[in-house]
Amino acid sequence: MVDTETFVPEAVAEIGDEVGDANAVIALSGGVDSSVAAALAYEAIGDRLTPVYVDTGLMRKGETDQIRETFDYMESLRIVDAKGRFLEALSGVTDPEEKREVIGEQFIREFEREAKDTDADYLVQGTIYPDRIESEGGIKSHHNVGGLPEVVDFDGIVEPVRDLYKDEVRDVARHLGLDEIVAERMPFPGPGLAVRVIGEVTDEKLEVARLACHVVEEELEEYEPWQALAAVIGKATGVKGDNRVHGWVVSVRSVESRDGMTARAQEIDWETLQRIQSRITGGHENVARVVYDVTHKPPATIEYE
Repeated sequence: MVDTETFVPEAVAEIGDEVGDANAVIALSGGVDSSVAAALAYEAIGDRLTPVYVDTGLMRKGETDQIRETFDYMESLRIVDAKGRFLEALSGVTDPEEKREVIGEQFIREFEREAKDTDADYLVQGTIYPDRIESEGGIKSHHNVGGLPEVVDFDGIVEPVRDLYKDEVRDVARHLGLDEIVAERMPFPGPGLAVRVIGEVTDEKLEVARLACHVVEEELEEYEPWQALAAVIGKATGVKGDNRVHGWVVSVRSVESRDGMTARAQEIDWETLQRIQSRITGGHENVARVVYDVTHKPPATIEYE
């Protein structure tokens, strides 16, 4: 486990040495990784740091409003509406790895644009150790590691929590006194709902995934999962009213884990599962059925793509 008393001053000093007298932008998602990276960077370089939250259109329900409320103390916070650009870039893309690469490149271009406005030479991001291991090992490219384009218009990318596991990042968050809503927040993938939609990303699939993920997180909160999610995995026939429909299949997943490198599917009681399926199928007219994923990691990954 990380020694927070030692890690924090060392990380702050490292950021200060790397950035020097330059300005930097921080890729802020609202998750614990980027929030810890932002807190460390702010302590290191103060007002020369500009936090940037990019609304990709691939976020959870109410995400942008929550970011605005949680981080309103950061006067320099920038919220970028990039939904149109991300969805246009993802149009026609079906391969999971290509999705991650497209998203990684689009993220960098958004931050480059913001960096020019603030004369920033460095990008700070919350890459953690499992991100690097999975990207370097070929399991999947993370948007902030293997998904990055070869040409990046920054003098350097600073990753202060790159050697920490998720539980260690949470320890640092608690040590820094970050709000519980940040420190204990359930992991959410950098590529967002794009990896919870099998095949091409469309507005309707995103609408279904956003609704379903919201329901799942609410209903399974008492189980205290490492991660709980829903994914749109295809289509199947169903019946709604007196009509036969060919609607979306939503898979629900809830896992226990320590660091995300391995995970076990949780046992959820039948009544809860029935309530989840009722809310999801009743919440969208084009959802035909809901299934529960019982696969551990390995052989599965936690996310679907």
